[in-house]
Amino acid sequence: MTRYFLVLAAVLSLGLFACSKEKTGITIGVAGPISGSEAAFGEQFVHGAQRAVADINAKGGVLGQKLNLVIGDDACDPKQAVSVANDMASKGAVMVAGHYCSGSSIPASDVYNESGIVQISPASTNPDFTERGLPNVFRVCGRDDAQGPTAADYVTAHFAGKKIAVVDDKSTYGKGLADEFKKSINAKGTTEVLHESISAGEKDYSPLVSKLKQANADVLYFGGYKTEAGLIVRQMREQGLKTVLVGGDALVTDEFWSITGDAGEGTLMTFGPDPRLNPKNADLVAAFRADKYEPEAYTLYTYAAIQAWAQAAEKAGTTDAAKVEAVLKSNKFDTVLGTIGFNAKGDMDAPGYVFYVWKNGKYGYAD
Repeated sequence: MTRYFLVLAAVLSLGLFACSKEKTGITIGVAGPISGSEAAFGEQFVHGAQRAVADINAKGGVLGQKLNLVIGDDACDPKQAVSVANDMASKGAVMVAGHYCSGSSIPASDVYNESGIVQISPASTNPDFTERGLPNVFRVCGRDDAQGPTAADYVTAHFAGKKIAVVDDKSTYGKGLADEFKKSINAKGTTEVLHESISAGEKDYSPLVSKLKQANADVLYFGGYKTEAGLIVRQMREQGLKTVLVGGDALVTDEFWSITGDAGEGTLMTFGPDPRLNPKNADLVAAFRADKYEPEAYTLYTYAAIQAWAQAAEKAGTTDAAKVEAVLKSNKFDTVLGTIGFNAKGDMDAPGYVFYVWKNGKYGYAD
């Protein structure tokens, strides 16, 4: 009899442990460059994710359980991104909002796929991210094969007859974006006067500026990130060059202006519609600002990624990746980006890219 009670006690203790484990909640992650030159965007990811988790938990969580958020720092490094992905898997994450750099999202997605983790990137725009046929990858942003042509349409219309240079930073994102822009202007009958690649992380871009001078470039289309773009703009102005820099969504952060100062005036860039301007998001934006944080750029895109997953999990009745993925690809979701859905590849029904311009230290819609 004593042995029976010992066995019963053991079984009950295991049951209590299982119940306790079940009540600990659901783990999801956010991953991006928390450190490094693109840390401003990692900060946006974290703020957006933390607010989304807090708001969802305040309404009862997902499937009756609270969400627990873990944060991963990939520093926009592909190898570190793989380590972050493995760490997310070891911590039991069922969804990750990330990564920022396409060069990080793509290798990390293989790990997530093998581990049964849904990945929704708020910012990775390289087409290859969703073109490889992985069922677990999604994004709530557009693609560079849409962003590049949008920029080409604008530049050829607003700078008709002007000399255009194309430069990239050799990154997956930067080169991919610049190539799409170049392909589009070439198709319109415009040939660039200069096509160069730079090495990211350098401080002196005077050799590039000299080449731009020699080419008499009126417009520089730059595929790359805000630090290099800011330094190039500043060094162009220091050398008396008035060439207008046009870039992509990686320039949508106040840190760009902190690098350029007044030299950044007139810089143009593409990005999706600003969700801060949607009246439906007024209370949410006010809540961020009450906490002394401006929810610019990808803050609300990260919030939306978690919103979409949470609604899909509720509809699926489980956090099982395959079932959530199926729901994501066959339904619409109400988010801070509006009502969105995903196609079979995981790309969002994006509203398209629009143009922004830097003026007096702030960016706003361009004419």
